[in-house]
Amino acid sequence: MPKVACIGGSLAYQLMTAGAMSGKGLGPQETPFGPSAPVHEIGSGDEALLFISRHGERGYHTSPTLVNYRANIWALKALGAERILAWSGPGAINKKMRPGSVVIVDDLVDETCLRPRTFFEHGGLGFIRQWPTFCEDCRAALLDACNEAGLLVHAGGTYACTEGPRMETAAEIRKLGACGCDLVGMTLAPEAFLARELEMCYAALCYVSNLAEGVVRRDYQAGLRFEGLTNAGEDAAIKATADRLPDVIRSAARALSLRGKRDCPCSHAMSRYRRRGDIGDDWRQWIEPGGGAT
Repeated sequence: MPKVACIGGSLAYQLMTAGAMSGKGLGPQETPFGPSAPVHEIGSGDEALLFISRHGERGYHTSPTLVNYRANIWALKALGAERILAWSGPGAINKKMRPGSVVIVDDLVDETCLRPRTFFEHGGLGFIRQWPTFCEDCRAALLDACNEAGLLVHAGGTYACTEGPRMETAAEIRKLGACGCDLVGMTLAPEAFLARELEMCYAALCYVSNLAEGVVRRDYQAGLRFEGLTNAGEDAAIKATADRLPDVIRSAARALSLRGKRDCPCSHAMSRYRRRGDIGDDWRQWIEPGGGAT
């Protein structure tokens, strides 16, 4: 099985329907947290990767607040994935990040409140450092792939993850901007934190899909995308970027596959618990009372 996985966000279902992210269907995977979204094995050789579409495969059927993040991460780990490349289509709070541009985010603010956010519901596991928030090796691979593809890319930025499914108010955007957030979306938390708990590398490519509420004045237009938060020119730029995502992800996956063995902080996140004897080598047992220590 491939050791690199991709979790596709907004528009992933359109790319699947168009055949740009097609491959061998492995189906939903059974996990201790219920079934995962369907998993696919795409490509071969160094470009092979596992793929999950967060929101559905024939349309936007699962809102961010209802995604089974724990099942998805668990399933990818169980299938042998060590690194996860995710994508998300957030709105920009920072005016320098225009619709259609790409941001390889390097920090995350979790504003969610309803989602299960840890695998460790028993005992005292999970008190682990969140630095770097996103794997630097995976970020570098995504950044190189974006540059090779000729995309307008920002090498860093802070992503605020809100609960959804509603979009944010202008006042909420002002608050997030005052806190130093550049982007606002609904999917990277707890996904990134869950990956860290299972010692998986995780990084995200964010393509800007709109300017957040109140960043510029946009009249409400019923029936349009985001009810008028974007205009025709921005929509065209967003689609052009989204169409490049499969190639970017494959290129980054190839680079990571060629790197070989990991030696980043992500791969050692639970070492303190392992050294103390709180957990054993079988990560599947970590969620049990006592952590499965031997």
